[in-house]
Amino acid sequence: MSKSLTHQQAMRYNRHIVLPKVDLDGQEALLNANICIIGIGGLGTAAATNLCASGVGSLTLIDHDTVEATNLPRQTLFSEQDVGTNKVEAAKARLTAINSDCDITVIAEPFSAPSSTQLSPVLKQAIERADVVLDCTDNTNSRDLVNLLCFKLNTPLVSGAAIRFEGQLFVAIPGESRCYACLRTLFESPDLSCVEAGIFSPVVNIVGTYQAMLAMQVLMDFDSIPKNTLMTFDALSHEWRNWKLPKGVDCELCAC
Repeated sequence: MSKSLTHQQAMRYNRHIVLPKVDLDGQEALLNANICIIGIGGLGTAAATNLCASGVGSLTLIDHDTVEATNLPRQTLFSEQDVGTNKVEAAKARLTAINSDCDITVIAEPFSAPSSTQLSPVLKQAIERADVVLDCTDNTNSRDLVNLLCFKLNTPLVSGAAIRFEGQLFVAIPGESRCYACLRTLFESPDLSCVEAGIFSPVVNIVGTYQAMLAMQVLMDFDSIPKNTLMTFDALSHEWRNWKLPKGVDCELCAC
């Protein structure tokens, strides 16, 4: 059964509700939503903070790593006291302090497997229950697997990536747009990590925050979602650019 906003919640989210594009219906769509965030690093912590504070009813956080001191410049949900703590547990504690109404489920497992059939049932169920999935991972194998599962389970996906001074975003809505695999057929993604290539801290927070915004707009059925489009950000030139996917990509997964 769908939940309705309490008077206290309506007052809390008043600045959203007065927006004609949001209104009570949009805020209640957030209240009744379950968003799964895979990867609680720079992207994931920025996205989770914004989603929790904005009134999303349920979050599922997936990550097996622990907080390290080198994470702190960009993973701003964590503090020095969290070093050595599992990321999802530390994130849950901080997010609960931000918004105790948000129901937070944590899964301290790595999101990796040779195929979707060998993935943990717990991880599969997390995606199956989600209304939107945010891919905040940092390697192509995980991104491909997330995309495959989202396509099979008909779950909207908001994918983000950031490295050096650059960020990118891609939205895939099964039945309405092409999938992330369509994008992957157009280029080879170098499997570089932030350790190897570096990352300018604000960039990863900008991209993670943008992922949260896109997820909220998908849930509220905005008509301006950038479908079939790779969005890129260059922090050195301060430019956003949109790249439309060409027709006839011949994707094996979604046959687009």
